[in-house]
Amino acid sequence: MSEPSSVAPLAARRQLMTEATLGAGNFLDHAIAVNPNRAVPFAYSHHTDHRGAVVLRGHSLLDLAALRDRYATWYRANGVRPGEPVGVVVGEGLEPVLHFLALTALGAVPALVNDAMRHDVMVRYLNQVGVVGIVADDPTRLAAAYREDPGRRPRFIAMAAEIQAFDSASAPLPEDYPYRHAADDVVGLIHSSGTTGTPKSTMLAHRQFWDGKQPRMERFPAEPYDRLMSLMPHTHAGGLSYFLTAALIGLPTVVMSDWRRAVVEPVMEAFRPTMVASFPRTFVELATGELPVEGAAKVHSWFNTGDSAHYGHIRRLVQLGERPAGLIKPWLLPQQQAAEAALPGSQFIDGLGSSEMGMALFGQVTAPESPRDDRCVGRPTEAVVRAAVLDENGDEVPDGTVGMLAVVSPSLTPGYWNNPRLTATFELAGHWLTGDMARRDADGRFYHLDRTVDVIDTVGGPVYSLPIEEVLLADCAELVRDCSVVGVPGPPGEGQRPIAVVQLQADAGQFTAEEVQEAANKALAGAGLTPLAAVSIARTPEEFPLGPTGKVLKRELRTRFATLFTGQ
Repeated sequence: MSEPSSVAPLAARRQLMTEATLGAGNFLDHAIAVNPNRAVPFAYSHHTDHRGAVVLRGHSLLDLAALRDRYATWYRANGVRPGEPVGVVVGEGLEPVLHFLALTALGAVPALVNDAMRHDVMVRYLNQVGVVGIVADDPTRLAAAYREDPGRRPRFIAMAAEIQAFDSASAPLPEDYPYRHAADDVVGLIHSSGTTGTPKSTMLAHRQFWDGKQPRMERFPAEPYDRLMSLMPHTHAGGLSYFLTAALIGLPTVVMSDWRRAVVEPVMEAFRPTMVASFPRTFVELATGELPVEGAAKVHSWFNTGDSAHYGHIRRLVQLGERPAGLIKPWLLPQQQAAEAALPGSQFIDGLGSSEMGMALFGQVTAPESPRDDRCVGRPTEAVVRAAVLDENGDEVPDGTVGMLAVVSPSLTPGYWNNPRLTATFELAGHWLTGDMARRDADGRFYHLDRTVDVIDTVGGPVYSLPIEEVLLADCAELVRDCSVVGVPGPPGEGQRPIAVVQLQADAGQFTAEEVQEAANKALAGAGLTPLAAVSIARTPEEFPLGPTGKVLKRELRTRFATLFTGQ
């Protein structure tokens, strides 16, 4: 006898697409209301037992609601009220999701913090938000920091285990529980990666964070065999977005608490996912060295969001897995292109998005048979009202000209928490500036060339770092495992010069920086790109600094190499 399915019937999912009151603040209750399989486990946590075997534990929609209510009772007993921001600093996995559900059910505003954030930066960020309380796995250092500055101490700083042990029968929930949100109520604060400085606090609004995701209810792959592995950090918009989708569909999903390959691959082999969603950091690890053939045997789709991924990694991953007949393309393609025949290998759906965009607003699908098209992020998704490339005056530039990527979409953030001045810097001519440099071709495809702050200003004109990185990763793959290209000051009168900080492949450790630079510049010349002025090989993790979401901290690299050519 087969196990019961947790997936909601198609009619129920279609009902959600038009539900006017559904949003990020109440999606769990709507999922419970429409899915007759509400008691069947769909959300899986994972751990390793004493023998080293992977153990998966399933939670149904009803299980999650019971946990949410217990957590909400504790928050309510500690005085949390609607509209108040609360800092949550807990490890990855289901826990940050449960805190998000509990706080939004009270009408409060969870400020989720990636626990990999540097501690002094975390305290500065929480002060900037003005949280009324903090819950953390280990609040020792936070409590110590506020002991030195008691005037800024939140009302409570508590250990997360305290909530898990709380006797919820001892305290009531409010009569109007769960809270009913207005469309523009703020339901969450998501910090940026901090690659450009102190993390920004992006607001997620109740309706805005659901807008644009409706097509997923019908078009996200949800066949009886489909299973999703979510490697997105669930303290970030990407992780919450995929969890919201999975909960509303009832899609079996393992919510990962660790993104490193040593942990991910055994869980893949145990769970046998057909889809894997992640930031680029894990895809870099999975595509390096021996491929995870067994764990990825059933994978038909890899979903990437945040910054777009690199072709050098994508081309290896799509050799894995299988695409069954009738595979439904994700929301990135028009419906008339939905079905396809059975094919070997998998597809990589590279979505360009951010917390500010609310979701991936551009998408490019790459399969084993796809031609290489460096830095193409495809066309705007259905959620985009308008996408344009603008100059500094807000005028649209001709196709082929590089400018600032700008969008209009109902999924966009209302702005930054308590900082309308910062919000205004991202608004231009009725558009939201994504912070990216891009160009559009005559067929309407967009190409992501750089972050605005990372453009290298040479005497010969602007140089974009991402196409250079693409060539190093794809055409020097026998040497380069990962890399980051930044601009640093040249000698007086020469502007900036591009350099690369490179992690070598495991079997290329004997190569020198000069040899890598020679190989890189030969490949760059072939691609018609600017050569590197220098290469530095990062042989330790400290020499390749990453932010809490796994992005390389280019600002730190620019500082480290600021005097490389000036001799100061």
